[in-house]
Amino acid sequence: MEKKQPRRVARELALLSQGQMGGTPQQLSKQELYHIVLAAIRSLTYEVEETIENAAEELNRGRDRLLSSETRATTINSARTMISEAVELTQTAMNRLGYSIELPEFLYIANQQQVQDDTVNFLTTIVDNRQQIDDWISSAVVDWSLDRLPKIDRDLLRLAVAEMAFLETPVQIAINEAVELAKRYSDEQGYRFINGALRRVSKQLDVSSSSVSV
Repeated sequence: MEKKQPRRVARELALLSQGQMGGTPQQLSKQELYHIVLAAIRSLTYEVEETIENAAEELNRGRDRLLSSETRATTINSARTMISEAVELTQTAMNRLGYSIELPEFLYIANQQQVQDDTVNFLTTIVDNRQQIDDWISSAVVDWSLDRLPKIDRDLLRLAVAEMAFLETPVQIAINEAVELAKRYSDEQGYRFINGALRRVSKQLDVSSSSVSV
């Protein structure tokens, strides 16, 4: 297995555990690593269950359409599309399940104390600056509201913006790391969307920095 840097493991844990942890920065700062890992695995499990349910629904729709198609080409093609989407969703679910199995192993080959410190730092930074982070994202997501974004995309944007704006991570590194995580946990449309949104946020941050320095 590829050896991951502690900060990369922490970034992944922070992404996956955001919605499960809750609490104030003070409460988050006391979290043990095993609590964070458990929250991350629970989040992935929920995502897997939801994805499998969507795949089953799509498969059933495709089957019903095939049975009632009366061999019309347009209906058959539509059914094939539904079944193809169901297969893709199932593959996504299997990938996410694989990631949840990998997480504990990653921790054994990384500096666990550093992972815990970095993860808590990510999470507390997001909670401390949530409103400002969300304002920047809302201004950057063209034709979308923040609440309508898929949860994994929303959490990933918050993590990357927190890194760029408050944790002194170089902009290009923050964007590249976010895109790599999006390729694992989102989809092609998702990681392209995240890449564009973060570049727009980075321009906002440049403007803010210029205003402060003047």
